[in-house]
Amino acid sequence: MTEFKVPELGENVASGDVAKVLVSVGDTVKKEQPVIELETDKATIEVPSSVAGVVKEVKVKKGDKVQVGAVIFTVDDGAAGNGAGKAAAAPAKPAEVKAEAKPEAPAEVKPEPKPEPRPDPKAEAKPESKPDTKVLPMPQRQAADAAPPAPSPAPAANVLPAAASPAVRRLAREIGVDINAVPGTGPAGRISQEDVKEHARRILSSVGSAGSPAAGGAAARASRPMPDFAKWGEVAREPWSNIRRVTAEHLSYSWNTVPHVTQFDKADVTALEELRKKYKDQVVKAGGNLTVTAMLVKVLATALQKFPQFNASIDPDRGEVIYKKYVNVGVAVDTDRGLLVPVIKQANQKNITQIAVELQQLAEKARDRKLTVDEMSGGSMSLSNLGGIGGTYFTPIVNWPEVAILGVSRGGTEPVWKSTPAGPSGSAEGSFVPRQLLPLSLSYDHRVIDGADAIRFLRWVVEAIEQPFLLSLIG
Repeated sequence: MTEFKVPELGENVASGDVAKVLVSVGDTVKKEQPVIELETDKATIEVPSSVAGVVKEVKVKKGDKVQVGAVIFTVDDGAAGNGAGKAAAAPAKPAEVKAEAKPEAPAEVKPEPKPEPRPDPKAEAKPESKPDTKVLPMPQRQAADAAPPAPSPAPAANVLPAAASPAVRRLAREIGVDINAVPGTGPAGRISQEDVKEHARRILSSVGSAGSPAAGGAAARASRPMPDFAKWGEVAREPWSNIRRVTAEHLSYSWNTVPHVTQFDKADVTALEELRKKYKDQVVKAGGNLTVTAMLVKVLATALQKFPQFNASIDPDRGEVIYKKYVNVGVAVDTDRGLLVPVIKQANQKNITQIAVELQQLAEKARDRKLTVDEMSGGSMSLSNLGGIGGTYFTPIVNWPEVAILGVSRGGTEPVWKSTPAGPSGSAEGSFVPRQLLPLSLSYDHRVIDGADAIRFLRWVVEAIEQPFLLSLIG
């Protein structure tokens, strides 16, 4: 019997939800045959089998959450006779050895009496503090910091009072921080006012990312419990999909981290629409669809080269701004499972036809749950086009760690005043003419982009849309 286990699914992907089991007991599977669909944080992945044989037992079902390394099913690989006998005998010996080793355990338990004679509270204080400050990574440490109110009564009986001055203790009381949960950075672990403030910052940042997908973290849930909606009528509950949950957590983190500003403008797309209609059949023959979105991807890719502060990310821990030398444009795609953002890589090096073909392929993969994690990573800036649905303007949320996103709404025909050269009387004349205008919404991170930079960027984008030759002129 051979076990098939969940393989590595991608960088930083540790688990997934079972979307579909593609085999059942009695089926014969071959290597590289898709056997299960897993919905991870951002994509649905078809996992191929690394074993071959007849399925004897399936250990998961649709909706189960499985970790990397979990057993999905077992197969009889046909290794009967001596091979199977040896395989069965081999594990039996270690099992017996382990059984014999258990009686020796009491001899190893002897080190336990050593901690018993610890009347010293210092010996207990050290193990308590180390896991919080050294072992736990930042997200887990934030979650641990956010939960001190529950364990605080226990340490009060056993742990020495925190090393802090009366002024520091007063500050902790005033802002609602448990002084005993604050890691001290001073000599002998002494707690300063800055330590208290930093601890409070970690708690506040964890509210937006450590728990509730919609409103914040564990602290928000504890302070505002959900009402019993069933008191007013019938309700139905459905678990959030991985994609919905991670999208909500990511957007909440972005909203709480990035100081957003949104700038609005309109672009005259009359000439652009004429070009799009003229060349759309040519792009269809190449396997794509010449949409306004595809053309805007090229506009943004060129703009990001001219305005490098928009192709950046902030590293607050190191106090640095990271400027990217590559230009990758993410495009939001609406699917039945939620919002996905595939990325057009090296968009500045591709022409509009190439972008249109790749964009159509990525959009189809997004709706068919075939996108990989890599295809949704590495964006420089994102584009969200809601014009096909409607609306005039909206305020898109920056897709952290990017620093800007362009929102596009539905275009429409409006009267625009066009002046004519001055006549014999010397007065300027003109008339209203119908023009097709496209509403644009640029949201940006005000920490790295100033308002003047933002409007220069948006005006450049508008001019590039209104004068398509500009793209060819600049390259």
